[in-house]
Amino acid sequence: IQGFVDHVADEIPEAELMLAGPSVEGVTDDPEGAEVVEEVTAIYRGLPAEIRERVHLAQLPMEDRQENAAIVNALQRHAAIVVQKSIAEGFGLTVAEGMWKGRPLVASAVGGISDQVLDGETGVLVRDATDLREYGQALVRVLSDPDEADRMGENGRQRVLEHFIGVRHLRQWIELVDRIDAA
Repeated sequence: IQGFVDHVADEIPEAELMLAGPSVEGVTDDPEGAEVVEEVTAIYRGLPAEIRERVHLAQLPMEDRQENAAIVNALQRHAAIVVQKSIAEGFGLTVAEGMWKGRPLVASAVGGISDQVLDGETGVLVRDATDLREYGQALVRVLSDPDEADRMGENGRQRVLEHFIGVRHLRQWIELVDRIDAA
C-alpha cells in the first residue's frame, strides 16, 4: 500500500490498487495470516480518504475452489498489471496465471519468478521486494505506456504457452522417450 501511495498515486491519478488474498479462515497453514490482515486493514484505514477510495482490499473465499478461481480470474483479467511482490517464491502460480491472461507483470526477482518473467519483455522485475521506490517506478513505467504494457502482456502469454503449459512437458517426455528408444 505504501509503495502505491508514495510512488504511484500522484503519478497516475487514475490508478487503483487491489490487494487480494485468501480469507484467513480458509488457510490453516498460515499462522500469521490474521495478523497481516489486521496490519493491512489498519494501514488502509489510516489512508487519506481520496487515496483510500483507490485502494481495495479483498479476502477471497477458500471453501469453494471454483468460486475462488472465478474471482481470481476476474480480478486478473480486469487488472492492468498483475503484481507478485514476494520475498521468496518457487514457481509463481499468480505470475503464470497473469501472463496467461495477457497481463504485464511487476514482480520480485526471486526464485522461480526470475525464470518466469523476462525483465522488460513480459514484465518488470523488481530487484528488491522491499524497495518501495523501485516497485512504484516499475508500476508507473508500465501504466504510463499502454502499448508497452500490451506488448509485455502478449509476450507473457506466448511465454506461458511455450514454456509452462502441460502439453509442452508431455511433448518433452515423448522426445526423451524417442531419443532413448533410438539409442
